[in-house]
Amino acid sequence: MLIIFSLYINLTFTNEDKEVMSVLASLASSTVPKVNLFKLHPGKSIDIEIIHPVKVRLKLPLIGYELGKYIIMKSPVTNKSTSYQDVLVEGNVVIARYILEGEHGECFAFRSTIKHITQYPESFLILNYPIKIESRQLRLQQRIVTHLPASVVVDANKEGLQAIRLNGIITDISTKGCGFLFKADNSEITVKKRDIFVSVQHPTTGEIKIPARICNSSNDQGNVSVGIQFFDGDKQVSNLLEHLFINESLL
Repeated sequence: MLIIFSLYINLTFTNEDKEVMSVLASLASSTVPKVNLFKLHPGKSIDIEIIHPVKVRLKLPLIGYELGKYIIMKSPVTNKSTSYQDVLVEGNVVIARYILEGEHGECFAFRSTIKHITQYPESFLILNYPIKIESRQLRLQQRIVTHLPASVVVDANKEGLQAIRLNGIITDISTKGCGFLFKADNSEITVKKRDIFVSVQHPTTGEIKIPARICNSSNDQGNVSVGIQFFDGDKQVSNLLEHLFINESLL
């Protein structure tokens, strides 16, 4: 990396000197590589797709990474030592995808190649750091990140079942919906798409029950993330946002 230091001293530069310094400064700025930021935290899952010689999709936990050099993931655990040996080959091309929840909710994807595969002391899949990471927003409306204790309630009268209440937290919210997170007993539990109520305790008015619908859910090592859509025109959403000191005009 070329670093230019500017010293303010009593010197008179000729036009030729100034032109040389200008060229050096432009070279310094152009030779600094722009590295795409990889924002996923260790322990989160990455969807890996390998096409050659056969199409395989794997969901692997992230172990760690070094910016600009490599990304390390846990190799798939199988009962057979020969499983995936045809596709998990050094130099093979992979397509990786992952989702980051938050204010907007973004889906990230990148293309890379397998750099190395380790077997000892642990089985790790090491990818070359991607040249480019693309992203796409999943929501049209910005959400405000929060940490609000709440419950998701399935109405027993509508589905002919016993009432179900899942206790957790609202992780982000807008006028159109919210993200809900709760802990499950195992890593297989998810929540079906259905109509529900989002229940929040208000300090003065008591319980606020907002009718809504579950749109999606995912389980990451027992932490279940649920995407919830509010029904249009419900005044209780405005009351909840007001309780959280969130200005609707900013959403």
